Amino acid sequence: MDFEDLEPKNKLRKPPDLSKWNIEDLEAYIENMREEIARVEATIAEKRSVSSVAESLFRK
Repeated sequence: MDFEDLEPKNKLRKPPDLSKWNIEDLEAYIENMREEIARVEATIAEKRSVSSVAESLFRK
């Protein structure tokens, strides 16, 4: 086994330095983050739905 297999596949990026951003850019950033959160939540819901369907097929 390679040690690279143990590394996380999706490394988290360092958050941007927000101290120099103006208020409008910060508000736009918040809105973009809300949209991204909604997109991720929809993906999670879809994956859970598919997973539950697969589980119900294999339980029988």
